Amino acid sequence: MKVGIIGGGTMGSGIAQVAATSGCTVKLYDTNQTALDKVEAALDKILSRLIEKGRIDSDEKNRIQSNINYVDNLKDLADSNLTIEAIIENIDIKKKVFSELESYVSDDCIIASNTSSLSIASIAASLKKPERCVGIHFFNPAPLMKLVEVIPAIQTSEEVLQKSIQTISDWKKVVAVAKDTPGFIVNRVARPFYGEALRIYEEGIADFATIDNAMKTIGKFRMGPFELMDFIGNDVNYVVTETVFTAFYFDPRYKPAFTQKRFAEAGYLGRKSGKGYYNYDKNGKRVIQSDSEESQNITSSAVERSLAQKIFDRVLVMLINEAADALFFNIASAEDIDNAMTKGVNYPKGLLAWADEKGIDWCVNKMDGLYNEYHEDRYRCSPLLRKMNRESKTFF
Repeated sequence: MKVGIIGGGTMGSGIAQVAATSGCTVKLYDTNQTALDKVEAALDKILSRLIEKGRIDSDEKNRIQSNINYVDNLKDLADSNLTIEAIIENIDIKKKVFSELESYVSDDCIIASNTSSLSIASIAASLKKPERCVGIHFFNPAPLMKLVEVIPAIQTSEEVLQKSIQTISDWKKVVAVAKDTPGFIVNRVARPFYGEALRIYEEGIADFATIDNAMKTIGKFRMGPFELMDFIGNDVNYVVTETVFTAFYFDPRYKPAFTQKRFAEAGYLGRKSGKGYYNYDKNGKRVIQSDSEESQNITSSAVERSLAQKIFDRVLVMLINEAADALFFNIASAEDIDNAMTKGVNYPKGLLAWADEKGIDWCVNKMDGLYNEYHEDRYRCSPLLRKMNRESKTFF
């Protein structure tokens, strides 16, 4: 298969590596030759490290590198069977690129977008043959993360959808098919991980480190929400939240936090800027500045353990509620929702399986408790959870 990748950033180069490793002939396009040179040099280092770790040999490295060509003219992608766009999250720019690309490629070339939250239907509408358009959303870093969301627009043909699923499966990725709605699966369902943590902080209940430690110690998450936002970048994470909030007609469940907005405005972006919710040295290593940052276990007192449990329960039930609503509105199957969260963002358990474990009644009672305390629509319980509770059903 001949694959064209548009965009020489981290995501575009990662997708190119995945496709080339699977034996595809890849052309990586970017308007900036300097960026292409950097991508080529970076890939060489990555593959060399894989040799050092014993994961590939020098012959495999040479094979992968020979499968990728770096081009600075969009016309060079004309012979592609599949093109994947991975550029800035600006729908007008994407539409312009897609419209130009379509004039070069064959009629049966699949034109895909790696967008994380924009409407595939809107992007597809820029094409003369919108049925060839589909969303193929990788997660960063693309070579390591197993999940890929495949998102058909209402215009996408069944043939294009099935070919896309088969191709991504052949690339040894786990496919989750999602409805073309804001945030798809992961960026929709994961919003409370950040949003509720920020709300807890803004209420003065706990500081960043205490919230992070609660999620890691009790929930066994690999990273706490503030650590993860610093890793992603507060500018990037805020824009996704704002995009989802706007796209859902300002549903209060997705309301952005002023704290994150101010951090982004101040340039406190996280690891890449040296300062976010935490401070980092020039190598991106966190600089510990307080006792709460240093503590990785909530064990010093019954009060601290109780606080940590309350923090974890509140964030978890909001995540479960969002996952249940995604299933209620047929965004994806229960299996794909749980796969998306465990393989796309490394959650320790699938949220719907977690709901079964905690008990559907526990979920409903926790959500009702939050609503009764705040009387905000943000805390409305999913109708699916209520129905399942009445009928004593479980997700699995």
